[in-house]
Amino acid sequence: MLAPLAERLRPKTLDDYIGQTHLVGQGSVLRRMIDTGNVSSFILWGPPGVGKTTLARIIANTTKSPFYTLSAVNAGVKDVREVIERCKADAASMFSTGRPILFIDEIHRFSKSQQDSLLGAVENGTVTLIGATTENPSFEVIRPLLSRAQVYVLKSLEAPELRTLLDRAVATDEILSKSNVQVEQTDALFRFSGGDARKLLNIIDLLLQSTPHGQPLVINDKIVTERLQENPLAYDKQGEMHYDIISAFIKSIRGSDPDAAVYWLARMIEGGEDPMFIARRLAIVAAEDIGLANPNALLLANATFDIIHKIGMPEGRIPLAECTIYLATSPKSNSAYMAVDAALAEVRNSGNLPVPLHIRNAPTSLMKEMGYGADYKYAHDYPGNFVRQQFLPDALTGTRFWNPCSNPAEDRAAELQRNRWGR
Repeated sequence: MLAPLAERLRPKTLDDYIGQTHLVGQGSVLRRMIDTGNVSSFILWGPPGVGKTTLARIIANTTKSPFYTLSAVNAGVKDVREVIERCKADAASMFSTGRPILFIDEIHRFSKSQQDSLLGAVENGTVTLIGATTENPSFEVIRPLLSRAQVYVLKSLEAPELRTLLDRAVATDEILSKSNVQVEQTDALFRFSGGDARKLLNIIDLLLQSTPHGQPLVINDKIVTERLQENPLAYDKQGEMHYDIISAFIKSIRGSDPDAAVYWLARMIEGGEDPMFIARRLAIVAAEDIGLANPNALLLANATFDIIHKIGMPEGRIPLAECTIYLATSPKSNSAYMAVDAALAEVRNSGNLPVPLHIRNAPTSLMKEMGYGADYKYAHDYPGNFVRQQFLPDALTGTRFWNPCSNPAEDRAAELQRNRWGR
């Protein structure tokens, strides 16, 4: 059976690799690592279809290192330990030319115990770990492992890179090169690809399969749009559309439409989306979009995350739906989100402004003599547990970062602030 186009065109060398020049271009960090043969452990973080797996394979081939791969979706601690034992045997073999490379796809799905089982082998150099993830490793990879592996960020492919890939497919693929391919327009093809090389090649595969034998394969905006509307998931069998679906899910919650939100939730569940991925997004939405209008939303989202971790699926669909509907029907406020971003912008603009002396910490007598903590007023010694005093740096006195939205909870808080601070 003929392999899919994306597999047939998978690059074998760095010279054939498209994109990520900041990492693999001449003089770049990974290029130097590969050229010297001194490959240390690292994690590739980026969206689907940008070449994470391909890059790992190229590195192994170029350095002539034994290559082992595990998928975090179906590998357990036992599988990790078995492959590490094989790596130890390879490392001790007189025929081995490079340290074994262990590639773990979707490393963000590994549990803490699975990640812990890697630590020893990575630390003592038994294996070079290359992890691939679409999720921020700062949140998904345990700190001890993260400290032993550099993180490199991969970017979505730009239109010129997608065009290079398209031209290469037409010119070199064993099927397309023998076909009459007419590329008339590429806007729709690149738009639906979304910077994802695999998605682009899968769309071309779909167009080829739907073109009658003997007729030219025509690529233009009209044909691409029509084919994908007829079969929108044909090019997305591995779930790469989850970024589009999660976007629709979040925006439905933000837009206070519980029916749309629970529909997109069902789409993700039916498509096999990681329930923890959904639960994390619910927590983000609760903080970013509901916020102070209903602080209980964040508590419920956190409880949902916790219970999904405990019970899994399919029962987990129920608390996911409960939280989704609760968030969608809650009053909305992004005032906390806007406040912290405004404060961050000020910090970046004004730098390290000095802390007012009266609210500095004074653990030593010398600091007290220098005025640290002098004239500080302890709020609980005053009526209503409040007394006016300066807390912002001198240069920012009177600056406002929090601007409450209009909802009952923040209206009450804003009124209290006006009474206390006159602002």
